[in-house]
Amino acid sequence: MKNTTKIIFPYDQNLVKELPLIDKGNVENILTTAYNLFIDQQNWIPAFKRIEILEKAALIMKDRSEELIHIAISEGGKPYKDSKAEILRAIKGVKLAAEHISQIKGEQIPMGLTEASVNRIAFTSKEPIGVVAAVSAFNHPLNLAVHQIVTAVAAGCPVIFKPASSTPLSGLALADILKEAGLPEGWLQVVLCDNETAELLVTNPRINFLTFIGSAKVGWSLKSKLSPGTRAALEHGGAAPVIVERDADFSEMIPDLVKGGFYHAGQVCVSIQKIYVNQEIVDHFIDQFSEAVQKLIVGNPFDENTDVGSLITPKEVNRVEEWVNEAIEEGAKLITGGKRISDTTFQPTVLFNPSEDSKVSKYEIFGPVVCIYPFTSREEAITKANALEVHFQAAIFTKNIDIALDATKKLNATAVMVNDNTAFRVDWMPFGGRDASGLGMGGISYTINEMTREKLMVFKSKSL
Repeated sequence: MKNTTKIIFPYDQNLVKELPLIDKGNVENILTTAYNLFIDQQNWIPAFKRIEILEKAALIMKDRSEELIHIAISEGGKPYKDSKAEILRAIKGVKLAAEHISQIKGEQIPMGLTEASVNRIAFTSKEPIGVVAAVSAFNHPLNLAVHQIVTAVAAGCPVIFKPASSTPLSGLALADILKEAGLPEGWLQVVLCDNETAELLVTNPRINFLTFIGSAKVGWSLKSKLSPGTRAALEHGGAAPVIVERDADFSEMIPDLVKGGFYHAGQVCVSIQKIYVNQEIVDHFIDQFSEAVQKLIVGNPFDENTDVGSLITPKEVNRVEEWVNEAIEEGAKLITGGKRISDTTFQPTVLFNPSEDSKVSKYEIFGPVVCIYPFTSREEAITKANALEVHFQAAIFTKNIDIALDATKKLNATAVMVNDNTAFRVDWMPFGGRDASGLGMGGISYTINEMTREKLMVFKSKSL
């Protein structure tokens, strides 16, 4: 009997669909298809055609946006309002990729600057890097697929896409749309398989580029096994620290922080997890923040009023419950929440001053839990914010420009938001983790550039 993966609606655990998994015997055909398309340049899709395909795909996605929202909710459990925002972002991402194709270009390299370089003219061009293997995560099933698939199409690369086994339907829907928009056969292959088969595929010498979004343990392990010359971009998680100074604007800050902490039940790589608050305002902050958190509506993701939906699996609810209980036993004060609502949902939870040794302080929670820590010295708060191995996005709330600049300089992060939450992102900005949190920068244009390589041409002539 063929192995399958079951797609389950995270909220009520009902079966959405069951799909077959490929086995190791299919890997060779998949790789051969992609490699043969790339190795013969007569197969390459010209830039104007890639633009046409992506522009048409964006129009189809817009027409089918409600269907795509429904698919994303049914497999990922993200509330309607947030899934709708994801689909709109995904459409914009396709448009951005189409627009950036015209910017895939080289430059002239000056010659004649030394006697040895006279009578020469030189310039670079950009070529597709080769076959792209894309391994994705569950939490943004359509938008992540756009960032990994559409960027490869824009760069002119054949792409093999492995979605998360729990959320493959959005990626499959995108593949159907790209095919309808004119993407030739073989340029995108969506592969549903177990982790062992995926490793066999991505570590093959015919893979030129790996884009991986997901677990740090898996991502760094895969990178260590890549063939020589295979480039990689890895996007893992972080703890998204926030520093709140005493002059922060509460009216703007509180809604921002609540959204940044509990969006998609905290299952986002840049979800706010640790908030360091100046001791002088910490009591007021806790009152305001917890009051806003208590107003969040937890429920069915298809309900348009729902703010916080389910976690991806009941196992994750169990884990979050264990971590919260452990933190309380180790001295954290429970401000609000702290209990499971059902097998699939957990109360939005606020903890005050958990031990630095508790799991909620040491690791990415990836659940609806935010920890508040008081500080008297901003330097000390920054030191604690930088203490973990993971460094992604961070934030500082203050009206003082000197404090903002000082914190931005000292926080170890790829991006520091000033008076905005750590989950802010637009898809034309650079986005990615540093240190243990990842490698390389995402963002539509940045990823397209990563999926190209330069070729230098030097012409020698006495007439030059």
